[in-house]
Amino acid sequence: MSTPVRVATVITRLDGGAGVLALRGALALDPGRFQTALITGHVPGTGHRLLEQAKEAGLEVIMQPALRTPIDPRHDAAALRSLTALFTQRPFDVVHTHTAKAGALGRIAARRAAVPRIVHTYHGFPFHEFQSPLRRGGYVAAERRLGRFTDVGLCVGTGVAVEAIRRGLLPPERIATIGVVVPDEPAPGPEARERARKLLDLPPDALVVGAVGRLTYQKAPEDFLTAIRDLARLRRAGGPSRGDGPEVIGVWVGDGELAGRVGRLARSESGPRVVLAGDRADVPELLPAFDVFALPSRYEGLPTAVVEAMMCGIPVVATAVNAVSDVVLPGQTGLLVPPQRPDLLAHAINYLLDTPDAAARMAAAARDRLGTRFSTATLRDALTAAYTGGE
Repeated sequence: MSTPVRVATVITRLDGGAGVLALRGALALDPGRFQTALITGHVPGTGHRLLEQAKEAGLEVIMQPALRTPIDPRHDAAALRSLTALFTQRPFDVVHTHTAKAGALGRIAARRAAVPRIVHTYHGFPFHEFQSPLRRGGYVAAERRLGRFTDVGLCVGTGVAVEAIRRGLLPPERIATIGVVVPDEPAPGPEARERARKLLDLPPDALVVGAVGRLTYQKAPEDFLTAIRDLARLRRAGGPSRGDGPEVIGVWVGDGELAGRVGRLARSESGPRVVLAGDRADVPELLPAFDVFALPSRYEGLPTAVVEAMMCGIPVVATAVNAVSDVVLPGQTGLLVPPQRPDLLAHAINYLLDTPDAAARMAAAARDRLGTRFSTATLRDALTAAYTGGE
């Protein structure tokens, strides 16, 4: 029997969409062919849901406390030393990194330890249009240097792959496009909607606009609050039939460093109710509560939450960033608006609420188009090829 390929999966924090994909990828692999250790610098005090799932599934979990999201020279140097020592002592065949910080330190450490194969997943990029040109240029230059010793760059979505190619982060032949993984289940019915609203303590007749994601600058939750307020104003201005209609409620599922600030904003502003549901393990059970799914991100890769909402049959409005347009085709499978335009986000949501037939058509088209593109088997094949060079 051949020796399993030993894989070290490294991620800064095992949470959010990147954490879900990293964990689902590790669990998708053939255990007879691959032996995976999950290395993370998950910060104490944040959600441990994915960590617990990894341990319950039998994965080896190695904590690296110095591996943290913010740039911190002292902790970054300690994390680099620790990872280099680990990769030197443990004979890993592949180091697979996720997210920017783990991607930089993990790849450098793997290079120093002479790990045979280095793979990185671009869930998005540390550079984006809302940074200064100097800062953005520095990040691009760093990613290009890291790309020199990266054997395969796995890009979550076509938009991310195109950007990686356009920026010259890796030679084109070393870039591959992958997707997220979501359960392929029948779209839920009215009973699921009723259960979901009870779980969130929402009225059965309210108009509910929901989002799922970490409360971070990237996701622009303040724009979500503004859009919900603008949406309520649009409903009131639509005449007596709408002004006296169902209550508008916003729901955000997810936690993050902006939770306190967003909570204060939600409480301080008069207007429609916004429920901050926090980090939840039952997101698939909550999605049927939404009439419209809205994601106002400033930048993205391919958000797992958007795909999950589509598979659930929920009409989607999202921002036209990165790989979102892989799945949200304007007017066909959902609606797109520019980032940082909560006014347009509100108008798009209002359109879907006002035209339920069009919303249902887009939701059905989205679910049909997804098909099996985001299955566990598809991800397994992509990872196997990346780790073995297609052998």
